Amino acid sequence: MSPQLRTLVDVVRSHAARRPDTAAIICEGRRIDYATLHRVTNQVAHGIQAAGVRAGDRIAYLGKETEQFYELLFAAAKTGAVLVPINWRLAADEVEHILRDSGSVLLFADTEAMAVAQRLRPELPKLTNVIPLESGFTAWLATHPDVNLLARVTPDTPLVQMYTSGTTGLPKGVVLAHRSFFAVRNALSTAGLDWIDWREGDRSLIGMAGFHIGGIWWATQGFAAGVTNVVVREFTPAGAVELIRTLGVTTACMVPAMLRLLLAEPGVTSADFTTLRKVIYGGAPISAALLARCVEGFGCEFAQIYGLTETGNTAMCLPPADHTPEGGKMQAAGRPYPGFEVKVADSEGNPLPTGEIGEVWLKTPAAMLEYWNLPDATAKTLVDGWVVTGDAGVLDEDGYLFIRDRIKDMIIVAGENVYPAEVEHVIGRHPKVAESAVVGVPDERWGEVVYAFVAPVEGETLTERELALFLKGKLATFKQPLRYEFVEKVPRNPSGKILRRELRERFWEGHERRVS
Repeated sequence: MSPQLRTLVDVVRSHAARRPDTAAIICEGRRIDYATLHRVTNQVAHGIQAAGVRAGDRIAYLGKETEQFYELLFAAAKTGAVLVPINWRLAADEVEHILRDSGSVLLFADTEAMAVAQRLRPELPKLTNVIPLESGFTAWLATHPDVNLLARVTPDTPLVQMYTSGTTGLPKGVVLAHRSFFAVRNALSTAGLDWIDWREGDRSLIGMAGFHIGGIWWATQGFAAGVTNVVVREFTPAGAVELIRTLGVTTACMVPAMLRLLLAEPGVTSADFTTLRKVIYGGAPISAALLARCVEGFGCEFAQIYGLTETGNTAMCLPPADHTPEGGKMQAAGRPYPGFEVKVADSEGNPLPTGEIGEVWLKTPAAMLEYWNLPDATAKTLVDGWVVTGDAGVLDEDGYLFIRDRIKDMIIVAGENVYPAEVEHVIGRHPKVAESAVVGVPDERWGEVVYAFVAPVEGETLTERELALFLKGKLATFKQPLRYEFVEKVPRNPSGKILRRELRERFWEGHERRVS
């Protein structure tokens, strides 16, 4: 990457000049080259400004993946606005919270999301306009010029606000600057390392959605490298295999559950993946058995990435060279990029000796700016330049990190983050529920699933079906418990905190790691 590329504005302007005819995006057969991407994002930027959006304002996107999502991302960069990607799987109440909390003034929604968007709009006084992506975007775009509109942005200018669930039960807005999407590339380039590398002619599959930090981060890496990015409207294993085979995809980023589904797709053989040279995976731990199957089935290099939304995605990497049984590192999360740091700390933040389990702290130039409007929560996570992760891990003598548990009890269902408090809050709204406790339990297909312990109000009876019907539409499907267990009471310690570790124990016996 050229040293002058420090913001997304630099990226699209530079590649429009250097490689105008190279496809920047391929989506459902539509091809947008870098010159066109530059022109269209100028139009979108003018349209955003004409709608009254100013630098620092939030604009939201609610819908499945299309080229328009990335056009909005670059347009936000050009105006200094901040893009708020919203998970289209969320229930209406969850979408409303994000729109209200972010103060978004403009919302772009696809056809499937328009009903929710229009229903919520009267409740959100700051939301001045909702623009339909399929039926109205092209006409809206045509009314605006394609002349350059480049705001004065720096690497520290906010770019996106990603919502991640929190232990309080309400999602928090993680504000990330332009630098969050360039730090890893700069570190690897400066050190001459090819852990995550790019080559002329690469075609990159964006397997994860842009409302995930992994998806938007991976896409920006491809754009910064000037390669072709293959956008998937909604991931399906059959569709991904077809794209890899027909478009000659060379590199991809996916969560382990996606890799498992690709290998299990009927009729698929290693011949379908001959163009792949490297797969980046992360977002959830991977089992030793699945990793071995991936190495054999895909026949390419693998690199694992580890980090959080709060760290701007990856802060550590397990390079391809460590993906061999002989090295004993295949179950490690990785080691820091050059210039990044990791420590395993005690409850006071003091480093623990090698081999002792403690909380993982990460120091990265890609760290978030803040949790939006939550200074106390920000201060607890950003401490003296470190990001406090809430994960429990151990460092070996070579400086490799092994994750052992989640201090903050987060559950990862096929790469989707679920926090127990959020689910418990909604379950507790049922009139027959006295209390509940939610934990993650191992699952062969999804890595983990949500398991709920529910104590009914005295004298009442409950069924799984009754609770499942109650939760429908109130929580995203992946957050809803797959299994229930009815109990007299939820176990708590003397201070009243739920003893989640005790509840999880029987499900994780025999597992080396208490994550799956």
